[in-house]
Amino acid sequence: MQSMSKKTPQLQRGISLFVVIVIVMLSALLAMWGSRTSLFNEMIVGNDADYQRAFEAAQALVQDAEFDIRGERPDGTACVPAAGKPEVCRVPDAVVNKVWIPTEDKEIGNILSELDGATTKCIKGICLKRTGNQDFWNDKTTLTALMVDGVGARYGQFTGAEAGSKSNPILKLNQPGDDATKGGWYWIEILPYDNNAGNTGLITNGSNSLALNLLPSVAYRITAVARGLKPSTQVVLQSTFVRQKMKN
Repeated sequence: MQSMSKKTPQLQRGISLFVVIVIVMLSALLAMWGSRTSLFNEMIVGNDADYQRAFEAAQALVQDAEFDIRGERPDGTACVPAAGKPEVCRVPDAVVNKVWIPTEDKEIGNILSELDGATTKCIKGICLKRTGNQDFWNDKTTLTALMVDGVGARYGQFTGAEAGSKSNPILKLNQPGDDATKGGWYWIEILPYDNNAGNTGLITNGSNSLALNLLPSVAYRITAVARGLKPSTQVVLQSTFVRQKMKN
């Protein structure tokens, strides 16, 4: 009887140790699972935040391109050249600004001819209408050739817009000379438009057609590409912009 009473406590202590080990292992597995889940969620949130930043930067680039076309500053006032910044406002110049946003029909031919002579068909963000595949951003070689100073346009380069200290961090990487793979770029394609097309009922309301009354006779297609702070993030936005004649 005494021998049996001595073995029982030893057996109980062995079982308790086994249970404790199992509990510790389960706790460790739960901790690892929680850590990986937290890390995965953090990655998802980080990727989404980076995409949102890039999307907002692309929107800002499209808006900057519209100001560029209208010849306006970001505050809506007429663009006036700034001292020491010859590119701002795109004043026609034989050296600095060989191409500009046309204001009269008679300027269109010379501008298109100048663009046609460029290898990329783009000069400082102004381009001929693209031929072939329109989604050039999916072709790495083509996109790399366009994301070059003197070919594409950076945020504020031709409008004087500046990214403040609290602005989107992507826009702060949009200055000429910055790493071409970072920040963002925009390109404005000049699309000649036949004014007579406005009388052919392209857009109708009953028997009435909508005349676009463009001045000059061109439409513009804007493409903006913004790169996120992460290498895998890229947002592309396109819009079409036209300037109409003011009615007397």
